[in-house]
Amino acid sequence: MGVAAGPIRVVVAKPGLDGHDRGAKVIARALRDAGMEVIYTGLHQTPEQIVDTAIQEDADAIGLSILSGAHNTLFAAVIELLKEREASDIKVFGGGIIPEADILPLKEKGVAEIFTPGATTASIVDWVRANVRQPAASS
Repeated sequence: MGVAAGPIRVVVAKPGLDGHDRGAKVIARALRDAGMEVIYTGLHQTPEQIVDTAIQEDADAIGLSILSGAHNTLFAAVIELLKEREASDIKVFGGGIIPEADILPLKEKGVAEIFTPGATTASIVDWVRANVRQPAASS
């Protein structure tokens, strides 16, 4: 967390009961191939497990993949736990089957970006590079 040296560290997680992880694995591999350190948590993670992993791994970002329709609840839970644990500097982004009408409310809750089906791995890698671990302003 904070300004760190070395590669960007991203936790990629599948929260909830969703059992389809092909997309999450593709994104994890693309981020890894782009030189980032990726921690893939596997299926059926709780928001608590995801936030614990991100803090323990000193992650710069959390990428959530949700296809189950529980995105509003699960994204909000991760954002709230990060705030409670004073780790709001960890950026949260996500993707999956997320209706257009839900994207703005998710961003208003603190989700930095949402990628829907059709987003390329290159666009996700580019977004992470441009938006995660921004240099701190001079004091």
